[in-house]
Amino acid sequence: MSEEPETTPAEPVAEPVVEPAAEPEQTEAQPEPETQPEPEAKTGGEAAPTTATAEEPAAEQEGTEEPDESSGEQLDPDRTNVIVSQGRVSTGADDVKLIDSDAVLIDSLQTNLSQEALTPQPSIVKNQDGQDTLTVTIKKDNGTTETVTVVIKQETVRRAFLGGWRHRETGKEYHNSSVQTIPKRNYDTSMKRSCRETQTVTQKNERCQTTSDTSTQMTKTGCWVSDREDKIIIPGKYVSADDKFAYMLRQVIILQSYFRRWKARKYVDSIRQDHIRRIEWEKKEEERKRKEKERRLREEYQRRMQPLGKEDFDLVYHALELWRREEVENINATKSGPERKAALAGLMDEETQLIASIQRHKLIAKTETNKKKKKGFLDRCAAPKEWIGFDGMPTKMDTPYTMRAKDLKMTYESLDKRYLTREERLDILLQLKLTVKEHDCKLTKDIVELIDREADLLMRGTKEKNLEGLRQRISTLFLQYIKTPLFNPEAANLLKVPEDPSSLRKNIYYCRGCGNYLPSTDFELTTNARTIGRCRKCKDLDGEGRLREDFSRYRSLLQSIRETEESYSDSSRIIFLLTEADLRYLAENIWGAQSVLSQWEDTYDLTLVRWNKRKEWSPWNCILLTNEEARAHFKLAKPEEAYGTVFTQKVKYRHILGKQHFASMPKLSDYMNKNLKNVNMPLPSNADKVMFGGVRKKEETLSLPPLAEGAM
Repeated sequence: MSEEPETTPAEPVAEPVVEPAAEPEQTEAQPEPETQPEPEAKTGGEAAPTTATAEEPAAEQEGTEEPDESSGEQLDPDRTNVIVSQGRVSTGADDVKLIDSDAVLIDSLQTNLSQEALTPQPSIVKNQDGQDTLTVTIKKDNGTTETVTVVIKQETVRRAFLGGWRHRETGKEYHNSSVQTIPKRNYDTSMKRSCRETQTVTQKNERCQTTSDTSTQMTKTGCWVSDREDKIIIPGKYVSADDKFAYMLRQVIILQSYFRRWKARKYVDSIRQDHIRRIEWEKKEEERKRKEKERRLREEYQRRMQPLGKEDFDLVYHALELWRREEVENINATKSGPERKAALAGLMDEETQLIASIQRHKLIAKTETNKKKKKGFLDRCAAPKEWIGFDGMPTKMDTPYTMRAKDLKMTYESLDKRYLTREERLDILLQLKLTVKEHDCKLTKDIVELIDREADLLMRGTKEKNLEGLRQRISTLFLQYIKTPLFNPEAANLLKVPEDPSSLRKNIYYCRGCGNYLPSTDFELTTNARTIGRCRKCKDLDGEGRLREDFSRYRSLLQSIRETEESYSDSSRIIFLLTEADLRYLAENIWGAQSVLSQWEDTYDLTLVRWNKRKEWSPWNCILLTNEEARAHFKLAKPEEAYGTVFTQKVKYRHILGKQHFASMPKLSDYMNKNLKNVNMPLPSNADKVMFGGVRKKEETLSLPPLAEGAM
C-alpha cells in the first residue's frame, strides 16, 4: 500500500524484473499524481513490488529503476520498523505484531495517506477483552481526519526478512510482502487421513419430469395449418362411477381366479415332487437296509466259519445253543418214552462232537493270534521314531535301540523259516549264538546249550521232523530274550508294568468258581452286584458250557450310545459304567426289545437316546427308538408336549422301572468319579498312533480299592 502525497502526479514506476520461482507475494503501489522523486535504492533480496509505510507515499518512476548503491542503505532485520500492509502492522525488532481491523482494512482504503497519517509513536493500549490495540489517525483530501482502531495480533513465529526498498529522498522503507505472510504449517503426517468411509461415495440417480410449455396453432386469416394428421374423436357411451367400479371388480375377479389357479397348480406340483422324492428316498433306504443286513449276515457267517477272537467263538456257541434248543423242542414234540431218551442221548453225542470241533478251531485260532501278537510286538520294537516336522510332513529316525530291535527281529524271523539246507540252518544258529553271547546269564546259557545240541544233531543227520520240539524251545527262549529290557531296551516301552506286590495284598478276592484268590482286576462286576462272585475265566467257561449268550448286538449298541454321549460334552458318566449285560436287561426286560413308536424289533436298527436331551443319559432318561426316529426325536425341544399325555406316561413308567433296577448307579458313579482321579487308566485302543513311532507307553491295568459297604 502506498500513500498519496499532496504533490504533482508522476508517471508510474515499472516493476523490477524477477525470476518467477523466486517472486514473493507483494503489494502493488497505486500511481498517484505527484512530483517525480529520485529513484529508490534496493536494500536486499530480489526486485519486487513493495509495501509502503504509513509515513510518506512511495515514489514512482517510468521505466525500470536502478538502485543507487552509493546513496542506498541496507535494511537491518533487527531494526524496529512499523509497516502497514493488508490490514496488519509489523515491528521488526520484536516478534511480528499484526493488526486486524474489523472496520476498515488499511490496504483497501480509497483515500490517500499523508505524511502525518500515522503518529510517529502511536501508543498501544489493551481493550476490554485484554487485546492490544493501536489507534491510527488518517488525514483525507478534504481536510478531515479519521481515527481507526487496529487490533494487534501477537504472532510467535519470526518471519524471514526477504529484503525491501528505501526511498532516497524521504528515507522511507518498503519491505517485501513475504515478511508479512505466515509460514506454511507442518502438518502431522502420521495421522490417518484416508479411510473407507471417506473414499466411498454412494451415487444416486433420480429422474424428474419438468414442466414443458407447449402451444397450439389454428388456421386463421394469414395463417394456414395442415390438418392431414388430425384425428376426429367421437364421444362414446357415458360411463358412470358405479359402472366403472363394477367393471373393475369383474376384471379383478378374473385376475384373482387366474392367480389362484396358478398358486394351486404350483402347490400341487410341489406336493407331487415331495411325494416323488419321498418314494425315491424310501426305495434308497430299503436298498440300504437290505445291503446292510446282507453285509451283517455275511460277516456273521464269516465269523462262524472262521472264528478268531472270543467274540467270534461266543457267536459260534450261541448258534450251537439255538440249534440244541430247536432239536430238543423237535424231539419233545415228536417222540416220547425210550425213543425220546435215545434221541436226547444221540443229541448229546452230536453236541459233544461239535464242542470238540469248536475247541480244535479255538486252539488253531489261539496259535494264529499268538503269532500275530509276536509279529506286532517285534514290528513295534523295530519301528523308527516318527513325528510331524515344521513343514507338516512326517519325519522318521532310527535310534541305536530301534536298530538293535530290528537286528533281533530279523534273527527271530530267520529262526522260524522252514525248508532250509543244513548249512543255512547252521549259519543262522551261529549268528544267534554270537548274538546271545554278548550277555552272560542263565537265559543265554540255556539258549547256547540248545543251539549246540541242535547243531550236533544236524551234523549227525537227524530228520527235521524230530527237531521241531527243540527248535520251538529255542524260539521261545529267544523271544524271552527279546522281551527282556536289559537285552532289548526298546521293549521297555511295550511291556506291561508289573503291579506292586504290596498293593496286591489289599485287592485279593476269593473266586467261588475255581476256588483261587485273585486280584480285583480278574473279576467283572455288574452295576447291581452285591457280592464279588466268580472270576472272568469261570464266567467264560460257564458261558461256553451252559449259558452260551451272544452280546455282539448289544456291544455295538453300547458303543454307538457312548459315541453319541461323547459328542454332547456334558460330563455324561453313567453310560460308561454299563456293561453289555446291563444294556441287554434294559433293552429287553424294560423296553421289550422293540421301538416304542413303530414296534421295530431289529436290534441293529435300534438305539437308546435321551428322553430329555438337556439331562444326562441314564436308564431313567432314555427311550428306545429306531435310528430315523431318534434323529426326529432329537429335534424336539419339549417331548412331553409333542408326544401327548398317554405316551408320556408310558415312557415315565419305564423310567421308574429302570431307576428301581439300577438304584445303585448314582452312588457308583460318584464313587468312581472320586476314586479314579489317582488311578492310572489303561491306554486307549488307538494308542499305537501316538507320536514317536506309534509306540505305546507303559500300560497299567486298572486297580481300584475295594468298595466299602455303604458305597453300593
